Amino acid sequence: MTEKATSEASDCGPEESASESAQAPTTEPAGEVAALESAGEERAPTPPPEPASQAPAPAAPTAPTAPTAPQATKPTPPSEDVPSAPLLFALEDVSDSSVTVSWEPPESLGRLGLQGYVLELCREGASEWVPVNARPLMVTQLTVRNLALGDKFFLRVAAVSSAGTGLPAVLEQPVHIQKLIEAPKIRVPRHLRQTYIRQVGEPVNLQIPFQGSPKPQASWTHNGHALDSQRVNVRTGDQDSILFIRSAQRSDSGCYELTVHLEGLEAKATIDILVIEKPGPPSSIRLLDVWGCNAALEWTPPQDTGNTELLGYTVQKADKKTGQWFTVLERYHPTTCTISDLIVGNAYSFRVFSENQCGLSTSAATTKELARIQKADIVAKPKGFVERDFSEAPSFTQPLADHTSTPGYSTQLFCSVRASPKPKIIWMKNKMNIQGDPKYRALSEQGVCTLEIRKPSPFDSGVYTCKAVNVLGEASVDCRLEVKGKASATH
Repeated sequence: MTEKATSEASDCGPEESASESAQAPTTEPAGEVAALESAGEERAPTPPPEPASQAPAPAAPTAPTAPTAPQATKPTPPSEDVPSAPLLFALEDVSDSSVTVSWEPPESLGRLGLQGYVLELCREGASEWVPVNARPLMVTQLTVRNLALGDKFFLRVAAVSSAGTGLPAVLEQPVHIQKLIEAPKIRVPRHLRQTYIRQVGEPVNLQIPFQGSPKPQASWTHNGHALDSQRVNVRTGDQDSILFIRSAQRSDSGCYELTVHLEGLEAKATIDILVIEKPGPPSSIRLLDVWGCNAALEWTPPQDTGNTELLGYTVQKADKKTGQWFTVLERYHPTTCTISDLIVGNAYSFRVFSENQCGLSTSAATTKELARIQKADIVAKPKGFVERDFSEAPSFTQPLADHTSTPGYSTQLFCSVRASPKPKIIWMKNKMNIQGDPKYRALSEQGVCTLEIRKPSPFDSGVYTCKAVNVLGEASVDCRLEVKGKASATH
């Protein structure tokens, strides 16, 4: 048995085929047969011409319903002198311009030895076999190239010895050369495999690659319906499809489906888009109760959440005397709260903002009535009453809160202190006194201590301390300020 090898025979014209291989008639033009070259094996010597009677006679053409291979005739030499038919003749690969076949050596190589194999081709509807290789080749695999789309033919291979050509092995089904179809496939980018979020007014630009051969047809739908061509633009190329919306609106939210069609095959991909904006303010707010230094508030959620879930509420208070608003709660989820540590004798207003992924609502719900923190009634001193000493060491009733700021935007730190006599307020950064630094402005009004940091930069990040000192003692509170991000060009 010989080892398997791959070969592609060289081009041969009709005259060369007829003179060098008397066993295979060449009635088809050589240009219609693929060019073949040897794959490294040495060619067997050209067999001596045999009488025409020894060549297998072509089978008579028939017209059955299903195509069948033309029949081969038995060789005239004795069967023990010529090789038997090759074994396991099979089709290895078919492309749009070539075909590859392979086989195994025959069981009997003949008494005179094997000289090679001859591959022959017979077009469907014809009766004559045309040799593909003019000389016998000592290979067990051949590739026929340069075939034309639409070609349909039978193939057979026979072993050759010096005594003649043995019986051929024939492929049962004809080979059909047709354009190969690559099934369509869509490759969704990683960032589009989860919900794609844009804000109102921002552009939407989706580029979805796909593959398939020949070029497939692509189509888009929005929530199962055709796209609005006045708002959505689609451009489809050979390898991708781009969906573009110049200015997104909330109505553009939904499920977009890309379908790629090709020869009855299709692939689909879905992309979820969510267009959001800032929420509206709470629908209403009211002051429930005021007692001692406390006030209770209640509000109702906003009617418009901005097409996304709320992250919470921001609650602020303002003293009627100063009119300055201070944040007391951030990203607070319930719709009721109690504000404590209000100053006796002051009157307060309260307001609440809604917040979602886009930020705080542009306006807030504000209480219509003031929360008045009443002073205790004056009671006449009984005779012999000893006046009470109200002196006390400093203590912070509202600590500093950690804060994150953006470069270029002034930010403020707040805390509240109680002491008698009035304490001295000292501000420090990273335990260093910052009094007198023009970058900072410190205020202390009615127990509320404020530090304003003007246009901070990342270098202003650190631990800030507010210390209150009087003759009875001292107290301090800390917070961490983080300034991150890029500074705005307008500041």
